[in-house]
Amino acid sequence: MSQRPDSDNNAPDAVRIDVWLWAARFFKTRALAKQAVVAGRVEIGGGACKPSRNVRVGDALVIERGEERFEIAVEALSERRGPAAAAQALYSESDESRARREQSAAQRRAERAGFRPPEGKPDKRARRLIRALGDIDAI
Repeated sequence: MSQRPDSDNNAPDAVRIDVWLWAARFFKTRALAKQAVVAGRVEIGGGACKPSRNVRVGDALVIERGEERFEIAVEALSERRGPAAAAQALYSESDESRARREQSAAQRRAERAGFRPPEGKPDKRARRLIRALGDIDAI
C-alpha cells in the first residue's frame, strides 16, 4: 500500500469551497453553503465559482450572507467543523469589511427603532379607533 508523500502533514493543500465555508461556520450546513455558492453569493478572487472549486491558503473571498458582506482572506484549511474559536482561525477579515458590516448593522438597528409593532392584539377601543381612522379617506 503506497502512501502519498504529504501524508505526514494532516492539513490538505486545497479544500472544496462549500466544505470550507461550512467548516469556517459561515453557514450551518454544507447544503446551505452549496446553495450560497450556486446562487453567486460567494466569490473567489473577484469571480464567481462553483461548489466544487478548491480554496487554498491566501485566497481572497467575498461572502454575502443575508444583509452581511464579508471580505476575508483564507489563513488555514479544514474539512472538519470544529469549535468557533478554531473556525475563526481559518480566516482573517479586513478592517474595512468589519467596519462596513458594523456600520450597516448600526444603521439597520436605527431603522428598526423608529417603528415598534404592537406587543399584543388591539382591544375593543383600539379596534374602533383603527376602524375610524381607516374611514378617514371617505370624508
